[in-house]
Amino acid sequence: MSRAIEGKEVRVIPIARIAVMNPRERNPVVFAEIVQSIRSVGLKKPITVTAAVGEDGAECFKLVCGEGRLKAVSQLGDTQIAAIVIEVSEEDAYIMSLAENLARRRYRPIELLTGIRLLHAKGYSISEISRKTGLSREYVKDLVLLISQGEDRILSAVESGLLPIRAAVDIVEAGDDDAALQATMHEAYESGALRGRQLLEVRRLLKQRDLFGKSCARRGSSGRESPVTTRSLVRTYQQEVDRQRMVVRKGTHVQERLLIVISALRKLLADENFVTLLRAEGLETLPKYLADRIHALPTGSRK
Repeated sequence: MSRAIEGKEVRVIPIARIAVMNPRERNPVVFAEIVQSIRSVGLKKPITVTAAVGEDGAECFKLVCGEGRLKAVSQLGDTQIAAIVIEVSEEDAYIMSLAENLARRRYRPIELLTGIRLLHAKGYSISEISRKTGLSREYVKDLVLLISQGEDRILSAVESGLLPIRAAVDIVEAGDDDAALQATMHEAYESGALRGRQLLEVRRLLKQRDLFGKSCARRGSSGRESPVTTRSLVRTYQQEVDRQRMVVRKGTHVQERLLIVISALRKLLADENFVTLLRAEGLETLPKYLADRIHALPTGSRK
């Protein structure tokens, strides 16, 4: 059975033959309102699908738009639903469905990221993604930057709400410049973007990123490692070299700071008034490591 609506063919098709390509969680209250509306006045707007061929060789359909209406009609006990059948490739249908979901006001962060990652991989520009999803161009630009840089760990923090998107981009743009990174973290703290435990968690995340790299890829669900190839060995070796270089660079930076601290403490301890103040406060002792380093400084370096 079919009829025309606004120049498009509308068919009544079996619900059991419809596959949802991009399922998403729904607000229970909003969904209950959809069910009640369809129960009272019927389905006012058909869903949109594209035709395909099922594994059994019979006609089936891929849902493009209208998951809420489809589930509501099914919940009411109906086995068929009115649908606009459009002719598009399965890939285009998937993209259309994805854009439809992202255009909703409420979505999970993981859905947003997965959707934008896929649209970007399909060659859609930042402006096109912004238009399709209803998100601001600047927000999409920031997410695409993180995706293109392979910043899986930072993207995960953005998904979970731990790290604001703007702070994440600033961290990535700071690169390997430790001073710039520290300035970025300080600015985020001063602006209130990162405070308290959240700041500590982000610092821990950045340490993991330095030690283990940007990617947080894990084993597959089977628990087996991916096959070892020449390319994977070279990649693993290069990652380890980069990690060790980072450790050496961090170690050198810490050592330089320690020397500055030791020099400053030596000068302060040479001031009898300062030492007297420390004694009065019960702070006249030092950790053995610092004390040994202070006394080990060459005599010629003391001023």
